Amino acid sequence: MAHSFADITPQIALTPLDGRYRAQTAPLVDHLSEAALNRSRLVVETEWMIHLLDQQVIPGLRTLTDEERALLRAIPKDFGADGIAEHAEIERETVHDVKAIEYYIKRRLAGTSLEPLAEVVHIYCTSEDVNNLSYALMVKGAVEQVWLPALQGVIADLTALAREAAEVPMLSRTHGQPATPTTLGKEVAVFAHRLRRQERRIAADEYLGKINGATGTYAAHAVSVPGADWQQVSRSFVEHLGLIWNPLTTQIESHDWQAEVYADIARAGRILHNLATDVWTYISLGYFRQRLSAQGGTGSSTMPHKVNPIRFENAEANLEISGALLDSLAQTLVTSRLQRDLTDSTTQRNIGTALGHSLLAISNLRKGLAGLDVDADAMAADLEGNWEVLGEAVQSVMRTLGVQGVPGLDNPYERLKELTRGHRVDGAGMRAFIESLGLPEAERERLLALTPQTYVGLAAQLVGHLDDERV
Repeated sequence: MAHSFADITPQIALTPLDGRYRAQTAPLVDHLSEAALNRSRLVVETEWMIHLLDQQVIPGLRTLTDEERALLRAIPKDFGADGIAEHAEIERETVHDVKAIEYYIKRRLAGTSLEPLAEVVHIYCTSEDVNNLSYALMVKGAVEQVWLPALQGVIADLTALAREAAEVPMLSRTHGQPATPTTLGKEVAVFAHRLRRQERRIAADEYLGKINGATGTYAAHAVSVPGADWQQVSRSFVEHLGLIWNPLTTQIESHDWQAEVYADIARAGRILHNLATDVWTYISLGYFRQRLSAQGGTGSSTMPHKVNPIRFENAEANLEISGALLDSLAQTLVTSRLQRDLTDSTTQRNIGTALGHSLLAISNLRKGLAGLDVDADAMAADLEGNWEVLGEAVQSVMRTLGVQGVPGLDNPYERLKELTRGHRVDGAGMRAFIESLGLPEAERERLLALTPQTYVGLAAQLVGHLDDERV
């Protein structure tokens, strides 16, 4: 009988994010794992206790000493393997993860000067008061400390490549067919520019929080301490945590900010997906050569001549998974039945998976880009075989001269269509056509000097926009 992998110790990971790809996604564990959630809960609970006592919100209670504040703040800081195991043990008894956090803290106050104040832990709080703030801290940390730096890394890679290849001419393909030439650098710069805009949007996203009771009315607060300005207490606490205060909620914080963040990250992911598919295509066209040493491992298991573009294919797949999960999160989290249901509790536990696939994709994109060499000769050869792309230039000059009153240049588009559509035109054929037009000398010389390699307009200059932080 086959062994059951479920019984093997240490445990075998169910998902590749915690198995095969653990090294790339590990930075998110500090922010979006179950352990990170419980550590964030400890932060919220202990800071709430400090806030209430130091602000003397509850009449008759003393403020804290420096040593007591340090004791409370050490509880989340010291939350490691032993603490995780202890919390799990308590939760098996409470069958409630947030209540287990409350008891975990009270255990640490036992025998200290704070033991008489232990009931201040979790006072006036619902689980959602703690959870919404914890998730806001977690997502904020994950995005700002892990995901955004990764995105900034790929933007920097693309910017460097765009500058390096700013003047390398390349045949464009609109609708997959030869079109007006560009430069490789300009096309790469388009992606750097698109991603930079998304980076700015995501960096400016807001992270909201609330702490206002079972239905968002401060009912328990007001009946217990009617003289306190509970809205100001709530606001100052949320802002103390580095979040934006949401003044109007049901029992849950509405999670609209989460939907906004995930939509922005998903959009950036779709641009990255577009990058992956375009680079894959440029590799297939021979415009990039892949270095096996940089890609790692075997190129193909049976065809030794090949270096498969696996980094870009991996990125595609992970961005598709990430995008689907982020879309689901954004759609689900903005809805709560009446004043509260628990669909968000389960949904939010998948935030790490969604960002994990995105982070893995970015890692593979960066590794893939680092293993590319530009093949300018291959691009030059492709351009040389497509002189018909100069048809746009010639007919545009003819139109310009025609509207300026120069005779003999009627029907420029139709004449170029007859010359080029469905036909391969070489340099000699294009130049012969230009000679036959009877153009003024300046325009004639300019068009005769033009080649597919030089018909790139302002492409190289456009890369310079990457130096403008305002664009």
